[in-house]
Amino acid sequence: MSGELLATLVFAGLALLILKKTAVVVPQQSAYVVERLGKYSSTLNAGLHILVPFIDVIRYKHSLKELALDVPEQICITRDNVQVGVDGVLYIKVLDAERASYGITDFRFAISQLAQTTLRSEIGKIDLDRTFEERSTINISVVNELDKASAPWGVKVMRYEIKNINPPQDVVNAMEKQMRAEREKRAVVLSSEGQRDAAINEAEGEKQQVIKASEAKRQQQINEAEGEAQAILAIATATSEGIKKVAEAIQDPGGYEAVQLRVAEQYIGEFGELAKASNTLVLPASVSDVGSMIALAMNVINKSPGKTPTIS
Repeated sequence: MSGELLATLVFAGLALLILKKTAVVVPQQSAYVVERLGKYSSTLNAGLHILVPFIDVIRYKHSLKELALDVPEQICITRDNVQVGVDGVLYIKVLDAERASYGITDFRFAISQLAQTTLRSEIGKIDLDRTFEERSTINISVVNELDKASAPWGVKVMRYEIKNINPPQDVVNAMEKQMRAEREKRAVVLSSEGQRDAAINEAEGEKQQVIKASEAKRQQQINEAEGEAQAILAIATATSEGIKKVAEAIQDPGGYEAVQLRVAEQYIGEFGELAKASNTLVLPASVSDVGSMIALAMNVINKSPGKTPTIS
């Protein structure tokens, strides 16, 4: 009984071993390289596969996903002879499992080393100040060089990213001083430009103020002149109208006698004012003869055409 149980166990174990060697399930995004009697036979993609037991052997297993490789920090020398420490991350993807298995022993190590040497070469082409602003250019150059070298290995270099660029501390201090001096220079320039603009604006404002004041003064003078002209014209018009009215009144019946009376009143009034003044005047002998003076004043009216009045 014990012999039969042992044989059963041996048979079951052998069946499991044969099944394991025969049926293989390949996960998604994976590729298995199969060798038959030590020679490459086929590449198994995702799914169930049946192998020949003890003849077919899965020698290599590759992931077809994108892989991220850490590129350790290394010392690079720039074109202006400054040492900087640079590290990065490399992204690769296996495209051909057969070539990745037989084209090189360890493609991860090889690509990492090649990335370091290529990076040193690219850093050596530029100055320190440009290494910080030329990161994208350096990354593209590294990817192009690595892609050419890794093509025979069945590996595609997707991209490379520089993580850190660490110059020596004394260089960092010098760069900080340079940046501080540059900022102070820009501040002084901006301050001087602001003062210049303020002075220009102030001068322009004063200029506009003087122009506006002169224009206002000129307009004021024009307005005053026009006002005086209109006032003179109004006075002259009123005087002319008054004279016309007086002339028309003289032509009416009794007008001439009214003028004589008005002249006499004014003459007597003005003569009385002369008596009040303390000035010494030389007067004609006939100044006391009111009738003769009125007759003299009325001669002007007598000379008017169409009128021949008679003084009684």
